[in-house]
Amino acid sequence: MEKVYTRPRSLKKVTFHYCPGCGHSIVHRIMCEVIDEMNLQERAIGIPPPGCSVFAYHYFDVDMAESAHGRGAAVATGIKRAYPEAIVFTYQGDGDLAAIGTGETIHAANRGEKVTAIFINNAVYGMTGGQMAPTTLLEQKTTTTPYGRDINLEGYPIKISEMLALTKGAVYIERTAVNSPANIRKTKKAIHKAFQTQIDNLGFSLVEILSPCPTNWRMTPLEAWQWIDKVMTKEYPLGVIKDITGK
Repeated sequence: MEKVYTRPRSLKKVTFHYCPGCGHSIVHRIMCEVIDEMNLQERAIGIPPPGCSVFAYHYFDVDMAESAHGRGAAVATGIKRAYPEAIVFTYQGDGDLAAIGTGETIHAANRGEKVTAIFINNAVYGMTGGQMAPTTLLEQKTTTTPYGRDINLEGYPIKISEMLALTKGAVYIERTAVNSPANIRKTKKAIHKAFQTQIDNLGFSLVEILSPCPTNWRMTPLEAWQWIDKVMTKEYPLGVIKDITGK
């Protein structure tokens, strides 16, 4: 029998700790597939955040360096400048990248740092109990917005990818999702291009990934996947936001 599907070399043989239906495990796998296919395992250095994916170093079989909350882009900058031959990526949630880490992220993009950010947007603070995040949708209920996000109290959801696209140092930004086989394939293609952008020494790249969080959304995994299509993509449309790579 022909073997057509196997565990990527750069994905460790351990059980994920994530909740059923969570998108992190999907993203981990396809990232490792890309790392293997591009032969980057010996060059890659990942920076996991505080949050649900704080233990990403248990899963990626590449060098990893934990950062303080929100400081992923700053740590990535230091590592990349010290080891320019490395392929440096951050793996950050919406609380880490779009809240406490907004300053570091915007300035890294503006400087055109040759690093790659993988940005997981699940519209909620996952690990700490389901509080409102910068990306929480209007009228979305969380533990800190039990009646739904109110414009007059909490303001609007932040579209961090569109904000970063305004910086001259950002060369490739795309928003994808992992709620269907077709979207998973597109996400893998986007991650591949983001890494290639770094290999080509072109500038800052980011892939924003809409990811289901059934536990904190109070949904079944299937409902969470459907909610991304029906609701979340209306606020965060999928597609290329900026691409000046010329590739």
